[in-house]
Amino acid sequence: MINELKHLEGFRQEVRSWLQANLPADWHERMTGASEEEHVAFQKFWFRRMMDGGYGAPHWPAEWGGSGFSFAQQIVLYEEIARAGAPRLILYFIALYHVPATLLAWGTDEQRQRHLPAVLSGDEIWCQGFSEPNAGSDLASLRCRAERRGDRYIVNGQKTWSSNAHHARYCLLLTRTDPAATKARGISYMILDLQTPGVSLRPIKQITGASHFNEIFLDDVEIPVENLIGPEHGGWAVAQSTLSSERGLTILELAERMRHGFQMLLDAAQSPSPLGGRLIDDDEIRRRLVDIYARIQALRLLVNNMLTRVLEGAGAGVEPSIIKVYYSDLLRDFTELGVTLGGAKAQYLQPVLMGGGNETGYWMQDYLYSWAWTISGGSSEIQRNIIAERALDLPREPKLASAS
Repeated sequence: MINELKHLEGFRQEVRSWLQANLPADWHERMTGASEEEHVAFQKFWFRRMMDGGYGAPHWPAEWGGSGFSFAQQIVLYEEIARAGAPRLILYFIALYHVPATLLAWGTDEQRQRHLPAVLSGDEIWCQGFSEPNAGSDLASLRCRAERRGDRYIVNGQKTWSSNAHHARYCLLLTRTDPAATKARGISYMILDLQTPGVSLRPIKQITGASHFNEIFLDDVEIPVENLIGPEHGGWAVAQSTLSSERGLTILELAERMRHGFQMLLDAAQSPSPLGGRLIDDDEIRRRLVDIYARIQALRLLVNNMLTRVLEGAGAGVEPSIIKVYYSDLLRDFTELGVTLGGAKAQYLQPVLMGGGNETGYWMQDYLYSWAWTISGGSSEIQRNIIAERALDLPREPKLASAS
């Protein structure tokens, strides 16, 4: 991929200079131990600054207010954001990626005009209402029911694992509009205003102590028919556009953040050992450091190969699934080594860096959160099934017999 990006060195220097001039030097101090309100305010501030610089929506077409950057330019931009250790726009992730991918492909002109400019202004935060208590990995079995009555749908059901729903105004919602249809055939895709009567949220307490996720309960919630995205009962195809929206750039940024974060492990290994000397003098510690370093380089190669194929106009195939599994396992082992190097101090409760990457240096927090990566965005078990069936041409996993 390096050769494909050589002609963008001028653009790289432009991005690097902008980040040096605009990234607040004290943002780590300001966001370490920050409250939810302070975190939200800073996310909005940083998003507006990124938009003013022309870097907030690099993948959006120019006619809809984005930068219209080429895929190669987007790669360079995310590499530089990771290198600078800039805040991740966690609060705007669904709004920036899933919303435009969905509305530009399937939405009406009215839906696009209403929501896309509002997203780029920073006024609209979105969440996603896909998973349910009994429909996570097997999303097509969802039961949240939407019954059409005139110009309204009456929706009843429950969604879970909805990130940042407590900060969002709108939700990308999957519902079942044809209960007689099998699996994906009876699903419809809608825009839900979370301020509609009958909507209630309940935070989900995580192992880290945070409540990043939410349950969404819908009791006789009225959704106007004009909020339907795509055809009625055709929401499964719309959802595929939503879920394919990231095109590998998110994992590129995460891989680059991990590469730069490796220095934190080296710094920790230079610290004195409780038994005398330094931790890095221990053979087992050195072996684990070398293992992590080699796997980071392998991850970068996997990501670069996938992005090169995209640049050449080829499809990504199952490579996103391979990389997702690889990164999830590596992140867990990376942060576990951080806990080991941190010793007893790593067990103490520490303030969390809000908006940081997955390697904040608060190793116990990072390690506990790393397990979420084996579930979110498609569990590792599901990804391995995809790899086995689509890449290795192994037999499909047998379906469980339905209860009589």
